[in-house]
Amino acid sequence: MLAVTIISVPITKVMPIVIVTIAISWHLSRKALTCSPGGLWRLQAVIAIVTRGGNSFKGANLTDVDFTGATLKFCDLREANLTRTRFYQVKALDYARLDNTYLANSHIRQLVVTLNGQSQNFDGLNLEGVNLQDANLPGANLQDASFIGTNLNNANLRNADLSRAILKQAQLDGTDMTGAILTGACIEDWGITGCTKLEDVQCDYVFMRLETKDNPNRLRKPDNWGETFAEGEFADFIKPYVDTLDLYHSQDIDPRAISIALKNLSTNHPEQELRFVAIERRGNNGLNLRFTTAPGADKSELSHEYFTDYARIKKELPIALQLQLAERDAEIRTLKDTIEQFIETGTHHSKIQAETIQIIKGELIVTQNKGINIRSGGGNIGDISGLVGGDGVVNLGTISGNVTNTLNQLPDSSETNEPNIKELLTQLQQVIENDSDLSEPDKTDLLEQVQALAEAKQTEEPAKKEGLTRKARKMFEATLSSLPQTASIVEACSKLLPMILKGLGLPA
Repeated sequence: MLAVTIISVPITKVMPIVIVTIAISWHLSRKALTCSPGGLWRLQAVIAIVTRGGNSFKGANLTDVDFTGATLKFCDLREANLTRTRFYQVKALDYARLDNTYLANSHIRQLVVTLNGQSQNFDGLNLEGVNLQDANLPGANLQDASFIGTNLNNANLRNADLSRAILKQAQLDGTDMTGAILTGACIEDWGITGCTKLEDVQCDYVFMRLETKDNPNRLRKPDNWGETFAEGEFADFIKPYVDTLDLYHSQDIDPRAISIALKNLSTNHPEQELRFVAIERRGNNGLNLRFTTAPGADKSELSHEYFTDYARIKKELPIALQLQLAERDAEIRTLKDTIEQFIETGTHHSKIQAETIQIIKGELIVTQNKGINIRSGGGNIGDISGLVGGDGVVNLGTISGNVTNTLNQLPDSSETNEPNIKELLTQLQQVIENDSDLSEPDKTDLLEQVQALAEAKQTEEPAKKEGLTRKARKMFEATLSSLPQTASIVEACSKLLPMILKGLGLPA
């Protein structure tokens, strides 16, 4: 980090007329400080004049610059990039030009200068890129502070004490929380991603929900008030919630419209590899649908497109046409039925307050605070089967059985010059299951792709067939690249995959 020790006004280089202007302006500024309601405006006008003779960082890239202890009186910081810029114990920051920066907010200025936000309210503020760490301090004091809906993306919160802080719906993409204290914090719907740094976080327990008058249950984790997270356990607990596309519905939930909108989103963006991983209850009436996506996917844009389409379907699409679509399309019908069952289950099991569900071999299993078994084979959002247990581990026997069932639906080839897809995929399934070089998770991933290739054979839509096949090829290539060329699965795939692609009418 580049350190800057002191910034001052170069008076000796200022023209006499400017010196006179500064003297007059300083006199006016003293009056402005004691006046209202126009005092603030006059002070800003004075600063605008005076900074013409000061140091200018206008539009400068000050990323990671350290101004600790510096005097920034009359400096021009307008439109500067202040990502992770350190302002601890900076002097006279109120007399700098700060337009179009987060420092324009006096509340934020006080925070970055003192690193003390204890019991203060920062709800809804834009704190993107702020630096709240100092090398000589144990960490910023943010105990009992409120950050509801606050933008903390790319902020430096290393070693910050966030004990009992409210982080509900806080945005934390790229935020460095290494070594931070989160004991007692409320993390309801917080926006952590795969780029949020949570290494060495200190946390005995958290609350998953903010207490309300109607619902005082804050959902403490661990659930047992006599237990606490072991060292490093919090990061493992929160990992399943990282980097997903969450589509939250708070009211007027229409399972049919949800299913159609999700099908449209999946069809419009096959490259984003949407995979349905969870359906969760939020509060009394809220419903959250959780998806994983391809790396680098613009989740904000996907969410916007989905909810725009969802609103359009509810408002403009006649009920008769919605019913027709839902009944005609198997994926939409299956997903709609699942959501309806989930809602109905939560209603009729009020004592256990179902948070998630599993569907295992066609049977609805109510669970609490565990992962739902909804899987999208080959990218199809509606392919629902019981694969994931409460601990998030896929059952290899279950996926193998599902692959076998899918393969059995393929017809036997009647043309002698056409590869028998059913037989080739069966051979590939057997090689995967019997290969000792493959770990169980890798076997599960590859078996899912075998099922996707079988589904590609069954579809008559060229775009869908190509999408399923392309994703399957990528998964095979990624997995096999980590294995020695002598592995039996590598040799088998080099022979079988070109033949399978030929049978699908696609280039090898």
